[in-house]
Parts: sequence; C-alpha cells; structure tokens
Amino acid sequence: MPLDALLHTIQKMGASDLHLSTELPPTCRVDGTLKNLHDEVMTEKMMDELIQHILPSNLYDHFKDYGDADFSYEISDGTRFRMNVYQQRGTKSLAARVIPNKIPKLEALNMPSTLVNLAKKPHGLVLVTGPTGSGKSTTLASMIDYINTHHNRHIITLEDPIEYEHESKRSLINQREIGIDAKNFLTGLRASLRQDPDVILLGEMRDLETISTALTAAETGHLVFATLHTSSAKTTIDRIIDIFPAEQQRQIRIQVANVLQGIVSQRLFPKAGGKGRIAATEILVRTPAIINLIRNEKVEQIQNMMMTGRKDGMHTLSMAIRDLLQKKLVDYDTVSAYLVEGEY
Repeated sequence: MPLDALLHTIQKMGASDLHLSTELPPTCRVDGTLKNLHDEVMTEKMMDELIQHILPSNLYDHFKDYGDADFSYEISDGTRFRMNVYQQRGTKSLAARVIPNKIPKLEALNMPSTLVNLAKKPHGLVLVTGPTGSGKSTTLASMIDYINTHHNRHIITLEDPIEYEHESKRSLINQREIGIDAKNFLTGLRASLRQDPDVILLGEMRDLETISTALTAAETGHLVFATLHTSSAKTTIDRIIDIFPAEQQRQIRIQVANVLQGIVSQRLFPKAGGKGRIAATEILVRTPAIINLIRNEKVEQIQNMMMTGRKDGMHTLSMAIRDLLQKKLVDYDTVSAYLVEGEY
C-alpha cells in the first residue's frame, strides 16, 4: 500500500502515529494503543524504495552517516506529518506523527490558565518537558499562537522539523527548520539574537552550548520557550545544571534562578471511555521561594513547594491527575501508577 494511502487511512482513524518496519505489517497508534492496519508485511525492497522516494535529498548523507533523519511531509489534502526514518538491525524503518492542521487553543487542551500567564511574560525562560509523545509540541504551538493572537511581538521558531505552521496575526512569525534554514539549533539560536526577536521558540535544548546560549538569550531580554525530555520540574533543573562542568555549576544555578519563569511537565492519558487523550501537567512558576531553593542548592524541596503553591498556579503531576479523576475525565486504572500519596 503506498505511503500516502496509509497516511490518509490513519488520519481518518484519528491515529497519532504510523510505524513502518521491514518484515512487519504497518502499525498505527490510536489513543495510545498500537494497532496493525492489515496483515501484509513491509518487505525490505518496499521500505528501501519508500524511504528513497520521500527522503529529502539534502538529508540523504545525514541518514547514511548517522542512521536517522527528521523531516516534514505533506499529503494531497494538506495534512502534514513529522517524519523520522531510521535504521534498525541493518534495515530501514519509519515513524510518522500526524500534525493537526489547526493549532488548538490552550483551553481546548484542558491546560491551566497558568500557561496563559507564562505566555504573557516579557522575558525569561519557559520550559515544556515530558517524554516523547506527551504533547509538548502542541502545548508550545498553542502558547505561541496565544502570543500571536494577543500581542505585538517578533517570534522566531527553530524546529526540527517545522510542525505546526503559524500565520502572522498581531505578531510577526518567522519559522526556521533545522537542516534547511539553519545548520543546527546552536547556530540558529545564535543567529536569531541578531534578528531582533522578542520571543524565541527552541525546539530542543540538546547540549551544553545550546543551553548556555538559551540562558543568555533569556537573560538579555528575550522570552525563550524550549523543550527537554525530562519528567518533572526537579529533574529538569537538575538536568540543566548537571550538564555543565562542576566548576561552572554555581554560576549556572544563579543564572537559572534569575531567568526561569516556569516549567510545564506533562503526560498524556487515555480519556475515560477510551476516545482521545488528555494531558495531566506538573507546573512550577517563578516565586521568591523557588528562586531561593534553586540558588541555595535545595532543588529537592521544590516538590513540597509545588504541593502548597496552588495560589501561585503550581501543582504536582499527582495533584493534576487527582483533579482529572474527580472530574471523571480519566479512569483510575490508567493513572494509578502516577499517583503519590499525600499529594492532593
């Protein structure tokens, strides 16, 4: 079955992802569950021809050298997909993520109003974290769309690849794709500082130099949004500081305390009834107490501060899940592993 036909099929099914691997049938993910589309397997020849056909020419050498490549792909009805082709056990595989045509509003995502408050900040660093497939890109796109709708800003995004396509509304938006418009996140971020931005969206903070430059950008009057693959506010702060050499960590700790506006960690859970998924969040926001904990190397106390910080817009993941249970939006069996006793 041609790739476009498979992508049309999963779109109609409401699936989020398509997986193709040699000697296995096409598989999709619907509401978090993997399902085979049919019994016919993808042969090695089919996978070779498919990837050779869709892989952009500028990424061929990268794929050959590193064994994977990211790019975007569009089918005839205008639906776009985030593609990753990769090698496993000497054969080729593909993962495709559906990118909805319409950017959802924060309210439609069941996101707390704290995210609107973070989007209104004039400068600083806002991090959206969580495992792969937890909805980070959608949350960030919604926050950028809020700024675009309500504020007069120059927004530059650095993405690998570009997922949601924004149209300039009240703001001016320029979207740059890594590998096409910029060599990598670091060079794109450094260049963006010479492009008069008010807001910078950094698709991922992958290394020490990129994190350092992002902190400097936030420190010099820009509002910087970025993602990390971390599971909580505490581990996010630890990850940023620990990537630096020991002799730099005290200075970086002070810098993080000075620029951090908030951390949104999230996970997606199946909705009660099994149709669709919903996000549960853990939110840390900037307060004098949080700043002091970061500066004084007491990050382990942040969890307790979030538990008692609802008036400031903070809560833990467990608290958010209990709210979803109370509203009967999720089933206990699907979320029980993430509940922590005493966090209400």
